[in-house]
Amino acid sequence: MVAEYYVESENMTSSPSDRGPWTARAKGLLTQATSIWALTVTFIAVTLVAAGPMRVWDYRLNRRWLYLADPDLVWFAQHILDPIAGQAVCLPVLAITAITLSYRRRSWRPIVFAAATEAAFFLGVGSLKVLLARPATTLHDPRFFQGGLLDLGSRGISYPSGHAAEAVLIYGAVAYLIARYSSASTRAVLLLWWGVAAISVNSVMVSFALGWHWATDLIGGLLAGGLFLRILMAVDRRVPLLHS
Repeated sequence: MVAEYYVESENMTSSPSDRGPWTARAKGLLTQATSIWALTVTFIAVTLVAAGPMRVWDYRLNRRWLYLADPDLVWFAQHILDPIAGQAVCLPVLAITAITLSYRRRSWRPIVFAAATEAAFFLGVGSLKVLLARPATTLHDPRFFQGGLLDLGSRGISYPSGHAAEAVLIYGAVAYLIARYSSASTRAVLLLWWGVAAISVNSVMVSFALGWHWATDLIGGLLAGGLFLRILMAVDRRVPLLHS
């Protein structure tokens, strides 16, 4: 996703001589690797591995690492770093971005896209969590279909990680809206996508360090968030732009 927008913007502002063949090839490969089909296949593969041979490693890797390494950092991780990818923070950021761009463009498109993004999180990612019914780490059972929303509440729907998915999907939607519906420069758009990557890494590292998720939960969350973001982006591009 980073590569795709960098390539699109770069094509409008620079000449072919400014881009080396190796750089262009690397960007092309990255774009293919984050395509809808690639993300779908990878998510399925990770899920199968998580449900099979990786269960033992998920169990072995799960520790409250930050409590063991430096308990003084636990509060900061829980109350400052972790909420960055939570609804209380990312949803207002998405809403403000969409409303501002809709006002400036005199179009409902950014707001509709933001609403579709939130729906994709709850209906798409949420459905996967309920369907796969993996217990949380506090129940010490990394098997799938052993949890459940009705039986265990939020502790029964661990896979894929909602926070990891939000980091990619919600903040990715913010970056996409700015890239598509504003006059932001190529450099600014690229920095936005790197910001999405940084927030995603933060979400994964914090959840893992606090022992809140199995390792494969977090990988699955990143893939699920990226997949639904890609789908929304593809749909948005295929619908003609309207300014009313």
